[in-house]
Amino acid sequence: MNKTYCPSLTEYKRRLSREVKIGDLPMGGLNPIRVQSMTTVDTMDTLGSVEQTLRMVEAGCEYVRITAPSVKEAQNLLEIKKELRKRGCNVPLIADIHFTPNAAELAARIVEKVRVNPGNYADKKKFDLIEYTDASYAAEVERIRERFRPLVQICKQYGTAMRIGTNHGSLSDRILSRYGDTPLGMVESALEFLRLCEEENYYDVVLSMKASNTQVMVQAYRLLVQKLDEEGLQPYPLHLGVTEAGEAEDGRIKSAVGIGTLLEDGLGDTVRVSLTEAPEAEAPVAKALIDRYTHRAEEAKPIVAVSSEPLADSSSSDEANSQQLPATSYTIPIDPFQYHRRQTREVGNLGSQNVPRVVVDFSRLPSVEYADLRAAGHLYSAFLDKFQMSDLGADYLYSGQRPVPFMLPNGLKEIVDYAAWLDAGRRHEHYPLLTPQEYAAATVRHQALNFVRCELATLTPDVLNQLRQDHTAVLILRTDNAHAMPEIRRAFFELLNKEVNNPVIIQRQFPQLTAEQTQLYAATDVGGLLLDGLGDGVLLSTELLPERPKTEWLQTLDQLNQLSFGILQAARTRMSKTEYISCPSCGRTLFDLQETTAMIRKRTDHLKGVKIGIMGCIVNGPGEMADADYGYVGVGKGKIALYRGQEVIKKSVPEERAVDELIELMREDGRWIEPVLVEEPVGV
Repeated sequence: MNKTYCPSLTEYKRRLSREVKIGDLPMGGLNPIRVQSMTTVDTMDTLGSVEQTLRMVEAGCEYVRITAPSVKEAQNLLEIKKELRKRGCNVPLIADIHFTPNAAELAARIVEKVRVNPGNYADKKKFDLIEYTDASYAAEVERIRERFRPLVQICKQYGTAMRIGTNHGSLSDRILSRYGDTPLGMVESALEFLRLCEEENYYDVVLSMKASNTQVMVQAYRLLVQKLDEEGLQPYPLHLGVTEAGEAEDGRIKSAVGIGTLLEDGLGDTVRVSLTEAPEAEAPVAKALIDRYTHRAEEAKPIVAVSSEPLADSSSSDEANSQQLPATSYTIPIDPFQYHRRQTREVGNLGSQNVPRVVVDFSRLPSVEYADLRAAGHLYSAFLDKFQMSDLGADYLYSGQRPVPFMLPNGLKEIVDYAAWLDAGRRHEHYPLLTPQEYAAATVRHQALNFVRCELATLTPDVLNQLRQDHTAVLILRTDNAHAMPEIRRAFFELLNKEVNNPVIIQRQFPQLTAEQTQLYAATDVGGLLLDGLGDGVLLSTELLPERPKTEWLQTLDQLNQLSFGILQAARTRMSKTEYISCPSCGRTLFDLQETTAMIRKRTDHLKGVKIGIMGCIVNGPGEMADADYGYVGVGKGKIALYRGQEVIKKSVPEERAVDELIELMREDGRWIEPVLVEEPVGV
């Protein structure tokens, strides 16, 4: 199986795509990765659209997308463009099209780029399973091609670029019937349109594979690149985005997990971060993700290379095993196009079928008191003299050289440095953390669970052999390489190829970064590994100046603990809270998305693991919610449709009653839990 989807898995190299001209600002090729966003004002509001576009450009948007749901909106794009040019703004405009080929054909004569969604441009989406023969399927494809051909010819004539943007949630019934709800179906949906473009000698095309599920999104982009190469098609630029990422911290984490994972491997020519916030809030997040790679190639330390093809049985040779590391790995030991969690033995509550665990790093605190454990999600009540664990309660506390001087609450275990463990009398309730040197020389270890902190360079044959035979060892993998995620992934490859199946906790440390940088970088580095099924836990660390007050340390530790759980949720590996799949709003939106999302969150954020889709219109309705459990979709002014999965249950519910009826639907399904009012714990 050809697993090649990027220039290198170990060296930072951007995929060299075809350059596409979009107005005066080309994309792809050797150009920088571009930033874009989408207006939320009604397209018929010319001045409102212009003012918002100007704010977006000021915030860093290099392309601005505007919805054109019908011919009248497409026509008004001309007025918007005229007013922008009058004000000296030459930002390229992109028309967003769903369901209306005639609007696309008009818009293509006006703006610099049109975006079409193959799933609903000329195809059908009624959630019907249709049995196609090869002949009937081919006939349906030909019908769609003929409907699409005029747009291609117009774009070619007017020099207009096009994005063929597949969305996971809006695959047509035809694609779903043949390929299922899969990354392959997403890719094939785009390729059907792309093949016609090439037949017409039209190459100003950008491609995207968006999904709200980060696993599906990353797999689809990788598979798209592999299929383009396999079919000998042009290396078209990629537009990266996670649909319906949500708002605030959750939306940023989810976006970084999906987009950052692809940027790490050099994929992507333009980025849009889809937040349920004002569009001018999106560009700075996209820019922060992109800017991390400006100097990555020169900052990165070399990593032992990986081959995408098997080599001649080097893995079993005595010569290979006697070396520190082979010059080239045997093969990529994972499937980059399908999620499989790395198989490990169970050690304590780590590995095997256990959810990934969260470790919080208290090692730099000068002392630890009962109330301090709030930063690890364990809340102490002095009045009741007991702890209560929140949904974001960490599993392990790393205290370094200073063990906690009191008994920890149930559900929280302690890791201490090996020397401190020995000094404390090898206490059974403490688990030691050893360096590779300590691990190799230790004659005394914990009988059940020992942690070994390693880097790629320290995974020598002797250490690997020792780990392979040790059923008490859990690895903590870390790196100080600027190219961090690929180096840790390379270490995982070494474990897989050498059949070392100990659980692994991923450690990333972020000294002296802003809170947003830490959030985005950690989500990228840890999330990218989790999406490939690599990792049984996460440990995030930071550094503050020694003179910082303890309260500031605790606030930072609390943020890192929440961030750890947020990354696990965004990567779909541990669900610890309600997930909101909310669209970023646009001119089609039929209610205030930010206000409505906040209202629904306030009523439902105690429903651990429930996924609720909040969509502003039917375009971003049942399909775009994809794997949501329940949906809240605008269908008219003041009217809401409620969904169970992708099935509409209640139509045209008045907006003022819609949240109550959504809760009633959950109650009917036995999934509603009344919120519990908990006394606010206080410190000692």
